[in-house]
Amino acid sequence: MARNPGRPLSPHLTIWKWGPHMLVSILHRATGVANAIGGGILLIWWLLALAGGEASYARFVDLMTSNSSGRLNLIPALILVGLTWTILQHLCSGVRHLLLDTGAGYELKTNKTGAIATMIVSIVLTLLIWGSVLFLGAQ
Repeated sequence: MARNPGRPLSPHLTIWKWGPHMLVSILHRATGVANAIGGGILLIWWLLALAGGEASYARFVDLMTSNSSGRLNLIPALILVGLTWTILQHLCSGVRHLLLDTGAGYELKTNKTGAIATMIVSIVLTLLIWGSVLFLGAQ
């Protein structure tokens, strides 16, 4: 398709300054993909372990919770914490978009504040969830 020389080209990313709203938009897409792929793999693995019988399920639970010395396995813990954050970030971003769909929050300062809030709230909620899981699990 030939370009009409009478129409200007879009400057795209060359003139736009990065802001929190752009980061949250990209994070929303990335966390959606991470939730679909990572959460899907974890769900299928859990279902297969469940269907595989008691020994299979016990191996899955042992791997995802702690090793033989009673300490938390680092890689599965990072995966679970990461998935928790992606779910909460996607949720907070979705709530922000729902509010934007009502027509509220399009003012530049409000939009920037809302974008920053989604990131902060998702991190704080992740820390609260995993802090309580580890604290209550230690008792």
